[in-house]
Amino acid sequence: MKVLFDNCTAPLFASTLNGFISHYGHTAVHIRDVPDLPNGRNSTDVEWIEYLRASPEVWTFISGDGRILKNPAERAALRSAGLHGFVLAPGYQKTPLNQVAAVLLWHWPEMIRLTEILAAPSMHEVPMKRITKLRSLPL
Repeated sequence: MKVLFDNCTAPLFASTLNGFISHYGHTAVHIRDVPDLPNGRNSTDVEWIEYLRASPEVWTFISGDGRILKNPAERAALRSAGLHGFVLAPGYQKTPLNQVAAVLLWHWPEMIRLTEILAAPSMHEVPMKRITKLRSLPL
């Protein structure tokens, strides 16, 4: 599986998670590091969602912007793409980068389990507290 971090996340999160999950055969990349994305890092949400949908690989994504679920075009693209997505809770913006990276690693086993037991598309919010469970979001 490949994990895409969108523009609303720091590239540090992708490289940190990649270092952890590459041992399990997975890959994490930031949108700026996806070479064949039509408009590169400047791709709209709908463009990168379509890119992931058209890819022969299994993708999931992590976003720092919960508004992705409020835009009708983006919601429709997410539904048709059949992706698993995770949105960082709003509190992450005020949390130091090292703590956000640690929380992502802490929640990774639960995130991967959800992608295995739930049919795509699905969306979940990643809380900023380690003891809090991921919350399902309506898609």
